[in-house]
Amino acid sequence: MITERLASLGIVLPPVFPPAANYLACVIDGDLVYVGGHGPIAGAEVMRGKVGSDLSLDEGRTAARMTALSILATLQAELGELDRIERIVKVFGMVNAAPGFDQMPAVVDGCSDLLVEVFGEAGRHTRSAVGLAELPFGIAVEIELIARLRP
Repeated sequence: MITERLASLGIVLPPVFPPAANYLACVIDGDLVYVGGHGPIAGAEVMRGKVGSDLSLDEGRTAARMTALSILATLQAELGELDRIERIVKVFGMVNAAPGFDQMPAVVDGCSDLLVEVFGEAGRHTRSAVGLAELPFGIAVEIELIARLRP
């Protein structure tokens, strides 16, 4: 069970962060759940700044891991239990990148690595990682996810 796996890894999910505007945090359509953009937010803690100037690569990776935890919290709230997830299908990672910074895939590894830790082989996914000049509220990363649900 995923709840037991989280506990064995010492992972506590953060509080669910509500959408910042007129949209849903996630939508279920058939056997897929689409999770909208989440950022590195855990309660009052928010990681802001440009990776490559304000934040190091390791700090960017930590921000991506925090973001994955926020996504899992949203999924748990929406689905009731994370065991309903059969497979993580796709991750789209956006990095608030300083000019000249080109290590976006290494940053988004913070999210990907956590998903594999939690879901095992079912956490391996396809992925895109891009750098942007700005992200909402100055957050360091924003990540979207698509997962397939068990029948």
